[in-house]
Amino acid sequence: MHDLTEAFVELIRRTSTDLPADMEQALREAREREAAGSAAQGALDTMLVNTEMSRAKSRPICQDTGTPIFEVHYPVGWSTRKLAAQIKQAVTIATEKSYLRPNAVDAISGDNSGDNSGVEFPTIHFHEWDEDAIQVDLMLKGGGCENVGAQYSLPNAQLKAGRDLEGVRRAALDAVVKAQGQGCAPGVLGIAVGGDRGASYAFSKQQLFRPLGDRNPDPELAALEETIKDQANELGIGPMGFGGQTTVLDVQMDTMHRLPASFFVSVSYMCWANRRRSMTVRGEEVTYR
Repeated sequence: MHDLTEAFVELIRRTSTDLPADMEQALREAREREAAGSAAQGALDTMLVNTEMSRAKSRPICQDTGTPIFEVHYPVGWSTRKLAAQIKQAVTIATEKSYLRPNAVDAISGDNSGDNSGVEFPTIHFHEWDEDAIQVDLMLKGGGCENVGAQYSLPNAQLKAGRDLEGVRRAALDAVVKAQGQGCAPGVLGIAVGGDRGASYAFSKQQLFRPLGDRNPDPELAALEETIKDQANELGIGPMGFGGQTTVLDVQMDTMHRLPASFFVSVSYMCWANRRRSMTVRGEEVTYR
């Protein structure tokens, strides 16, 4: 088993400092939809300048470098314990290099560990697969967008939301309305339907790894993804809550089996700084995307 610590550091650097191409392109297209000279267009201009400067200087896109969330697919025979140790060491090194801000604080005292180490911090999920390679997906989930995530237990009388796709639509749009600009719009919504409370939230975040424009293979869910996106943008909340045409850049949804007694809809909100990257290791070769 290779020591991948330095490769993990590079993955963190790229994720923190270089916005994915699909997100940058979506922001540029959103800028053109906004009225010339408007606050919405000005906010998007600032985001794009920020993106270019961060890439050029290899500095974090946002001062809140968020919770590092690693999704690790590994071959049979690899040690998850050793991989976790290498990832944690890489996070510490990346913090020393200022690719990450020290974010890990004790839940009760608020004391900062100083190096992004802590109890269940960073977040690492392991998945064994049959491929003869390791793939690591990393998301940096900022606190502002994390705070406006929401979970609904349907039916919900206040929203007139039943246990069906119409109920899911109502819940998702309610989450967007309540977020307003506080999630650093324009955002991306990851939605999970079903599961238990914990699994549903985790699965909703996994949707955020999908590239923009990716649609669920189920035609009904794909249509609902488009509908929620369109209707969210009709709310007029706009970039950073300043009003405008673009409140969300995309919506991605999937379902899980559930208990008959439960019907959860979990909405994970990702801000415009949608920092996600992947690393693949095959033998001695390491590639990033």
